[in-house]
Amino acid sequence: MNDLKYFFAYLLITGFVFAQGKKYKEDVEAIKSMCGCYEVSFKYTETFAPEVDYEKAYDYTSGALEWAEVIIDKKGEISIQHILLVGEGRVIKHWRQDWTYEDPTTFAFHKNNQWNFFEQEKKDIKGTWTQKVYQVDDSPRYAGTATWIHYDGKHFWESDNDSPLPRREYTKRDDYNVMRRGNRHEITNFGWVHEQDNKKILRTDGVEDVLIAEEKGFNTYTKVDDEKCKKAKEWWQANEAYWEMVNKKWDEVYDRKGSLKLAKTVDDKPMFMHLIPKEGVENENHVQKVFSEFVIE
Repeated sequence: MNDLKYFFAYLLITGFVFAQGKKYKEDVEAIKSMCGCYEVSFKYTETFAPEVDYEKAYDYTSGALEWAEVIIDKKGEISIQHILLVGEGRVIKHWRQDWTYEDPTTFAFHKNNQWNFFEQEKKDIKGTWTQKVYQVDDSPRYAGTATWIHYDGKHFWESDNDSPLPRREYTKRDDYNVMRRGNRHEITNFGWVHEQDNKKILRTDGVEDVLIAEEKGFNTYTKVDDEKCKKAKEWWQANEAYWEMVNKKWDEVYDRKGSLKLAKTVDDKPMFMHLIPKEGVENENHVQKVFSEFVIE
């Protein structure tokens, strides 16, 4: 009888381990499937405001070619760099998304260029992936932790998190200072979709958050031939070493618990403009100087 009991226990354990391994493999495949060359359409529209006299912002629509490439591929860690191609083949370093499995460390945006770094409870991260999103200069943007879902032919991941204002509004709006993002990444037969249900919030210390407006975002990534993104691929190959150096400096900054505050501008320019490599300047010294000016605490 005992032998039979141990046999069934063995079957249960091995079955569970197999299922977990299969799930992990599906997660990795879903994350990596966001790489390649895409025609991207960005669309946002405000849908609701609690105040009746609120004047709805204009809808935002734009598009571009975007190259997404895996730059780190380790057990439990996948990093994807996005490069935009706009206009007449102009190349722009875009956002980066890091995916880490059962990650105990993460960060959350507070307000006004301040983030809080903290550890997550082990019970809350079992089987999850944390997505950490970084801005064009690799400064922090937002992070979320959730489980990838693979069911009924669908593959998606979704979380809620606070972030700074999007680039399309941060120089135009001062009536809110936090965007509460409802993020959903779904893999499709044509590529993938980044769907958002956002809340524009005014946050002031000591009082309850004030909802200014709600917004729907729908960004579609349609897969096209990689050759269309050749210029973006070549640009990244030529510039990857420089940004690896920048990221080593960021790693030092991110190795903390508690708050991180960055200056919004120095000499009326945001950080990404200062981090552009300069001809005739030793890059490491240049980067060190920029960080010393922008990292306040």
